[in-house]
Formats: sequence, structure tokens, C-alpha cells
Amino acid sequence: MSLLLQRASKLLMRNALPLTTTGRCRYSVDELLGDGNEVLVERLEGAQKGITVLGLNRPAAKNAFSRGLVNTFKDILEEIRLDNGSRVVVLRSLTPGIFCAGADLKERKGMTTEETSEFVTQLRGLLISIEQLPMPVIAALDGAALGGGLEMALACDIRTAANNAKMGLVETRLAIIPGAGGTQRLPRILSPALAKELIFTARVFDGTEAKELGLVNHVVQQNESKDAAYQRALKLAEEILPNGPVGVRMAKLAVDKGMQVDLNTGYSIEEVCYAQVIPTKDRLEGLAAFAEKRKPVYKGE
Repeated sequence: MSLLLQRASKLLMRNALPLTTTGRCRYSVDELLGDGNEVLVERLEGAQKGITVLGLNRPAAKNAFSRGLVNTFKDILEEIRLDNGSRVVVLRSLTPGIFCAGADLKERKGMTTEETSEFVTQLRGLLISIEQLPMPVIAALDGAALGGGLEMALACDIRTAANNAKMGLVETRLAIIPGAGGTQRLPRILSPALAKELIFTARVFDGTEAKELGLVNHVVQQNESKDAAYQRALKLAEEILPNGPVGVRMAKLAVDKGMQVDLNTGYSIEEVCYAQVIPTKDRLEGLAAFAEKRKPVYKGE
């Protein structure tokens, strides 16, 4: 189902929205579903064809996670998951100076305990959906990534950051914990002891420090247009594009699944993933291109 049809179907559900005891919906349709513009999709063309850019676009709220943003994002991810034309996804902000400020605390303040719990579960599910996209996902941090914003970046495969981008899991300052996967992903990316230190102290650090910690793959000097990390992410995506898309997807799956099990089981996962590429036309194209001393043309088949 296209995004347009999905949005239309949701709008038809306005009479099925949850009611309070007074018979009135606690939140408007726009608050629950968003206006559809909280995340914008751009599919690049030319030499960059195959790169899909997701742009966070909620500038008035510093791209904070609202119900609307989460629902819009969820629909987009479902479509991209099934899109073989998207070989690499780049996640960026369209608002200079900010990547994502985390949860929308103004909206959160009006939630009941039950609504808060449900929203955090939905947000965690959203970030798992990012993590489980079959193609590589690169987060470009040109601005602050705090709380849930950093958790979202941690759900991506690769991270680039501007040297002055501020980031941190700051939830303990609000007497809560990272609830969208941060307590699990950060220690796996760094180490348990270092992750605990950063979470317990709610420390905020910049892109340069993040690179020293091993939290981001690349740090770049911010430029005048405030998109240096995005430009670096595009260069990385361009390096991935020429390679066999099925092979890249299977490599991601093998690494992701293998990290969750013991080494011997990991070997078995690798074997299963390798078996998926053997019958592909792309593998034969790679062999033919090598023999003919030309660049391969992979079609993801």
C-alpha cells in the first residue's frame, strides 16, 4: 500500500480514535497521525540513484518525537523496507543545528501513565524498525542528538557527525532511563562500563569526543551550510552503491544476527546468509565482470 493510501486509511479511522469517559478524543487527528510532513523522503537520482534520504522535518519542536512523527515515520519505513530500489538509506535532519531533541516533553506532560508507557513502546518499536531495515542505514548528525534522538542514531548501522554536534543519553536528568533501546545498543557499540558511565552521568559530548569514544564512524568539520555530516554520509553511501545489493543486505543480516549469539552459532548464520547469494544473477555478473575486466552492473537479482 502506498503512503498516500495509508494516510487516507488512517484519516478514515478518525471515528475510531480512543475516547475519554466524556466521549471526546483526548487528542486531535493531527496530533495522533501527524500531517504527513514530519519526515520527508527524497530518492536521489543520477550517480546517486539508490540512495534514499529521510529528512526529519519538525523544526518548531526540534524534531522531537511526537505521536504524529512516530506514526508518519512508521508508514515510511514500512514502504522502504519493501523497496528494492533503496540500496542505502541516509537519515538526516532538515533543521540546521538539530538532529533530534528526543521525546516531545510538552506532549509527554499531557499524557497519562498508561499513554506514556504505550508511547515509549511505540517509539522503541519504531527504532527497531530502523535497525531492522534490510539495507544499510547511515545517520548524519549535523546537530544535537539528545535522549531519544541519540537512541535513533544508535539504531542506524553507521554514524557520521559534525565536530560541534552535541549528543548524549540524558534521560537520567529527568529521573527516567533511555527507553527506546539506548540501554541495550550503547553497551554493545561501546562497552558496558563506558555505556553505564555515559548514562549514569547523562553526559553531553560533541562529535569529536564521540569519535574518540567510538560512537560515530566519522567526524567532520562543520561547514557554512551546516550539512557536513550529511555530505560525509552521502560519500559513504556512494561507496556502498556499486556493490551487490543482495550481498550487502546479507552481510548486514549476518553481522546483526551474529552479534546476538555465540561464535559457533554466528558461523551458522553466516553460512545461511552466504547461501542466499549463491543462486543470484548478481553473483554471476560479478564473476563475468571480473573475467571481462569491466565494472559489474548489479540489479539486486
